[in-house]
Amino acid sequence: MDVINIFLTEELGETLEDFVHAETRFTFDRLEASGPRRLVEGPVWAFVDWVMDDLAGLEMCRRLRADARTCDAHVTMVLERDDADDRRRALRAGADDYMVGPLDRTRVLDRVLALQSQHSQRHAAHLFKVGELSINMAALQAKWGTAPITLRPNEFRLLRFFAENPNQVLSRSDLIAGLGKQEPAIDERTVDVWIGRLRRALLEAGAGNPLRTVRSLGYVLDTN
Repeated sequence: MDVINIFLTEELGETLEDFVHAETRFTFDRLEASGPRRLVEGPVWAFVDWVMDDLAGLEMCRRLRADARTCDAHVTMVLERDDADDRRRALRAGADDYMVGPLDRTRVLDRVLALQSQHSQRHAAHLFKVGELSINMAALQAKWGTAPITLRPNEFRLLRFFAENPNQVLSRSDLIAGLGKQEPAIDERTVDVWIGRLRRALLEAGAGNPLRTVRSLGYVLDTN
């Protein structure tokens, strides 16, 4: 089943249930100033409030366009009023369109469904590159330098999540949540098994051990 990720900068994104339509699952989540808190697989739709708690909506648009995870997202600026100057500023900042709030689940889904067919191919393949590590989403292939890294699907997704969050300590719970593995519940020690497999694959590709264990805290992909 295809998945479309719908992010909202307001708290509403944390409360909405998934919606399934025509073999596509539409998932909802909250978007923070730092970007998505989990691995993003599939097209992204972002509804950005004109005024956020800790950031201007215009700056959020610019950040989304500069982030490899969301640069191809369809961004809708949610205005407080229908003001011509605000509309122009939103579009110049990188928004694709705009609407006047407040939002609810029906309004969000109506907007996404109305434009989905026009953007079904927009989620282009990305190449993530961090130091010697490169991840080609088109080929679903990871390399260290020129050497392929042989990975199972779960370890591939884990490596991608690390690549999207380099030089940051990620706890076991962070990794489980980031990979969308919270339901059904997974024992946090399962993460150690994933890490072990990933480390062996990296070693076989000549990468050494860029995954560092931070005692009592988690793991970090070192790129410096």
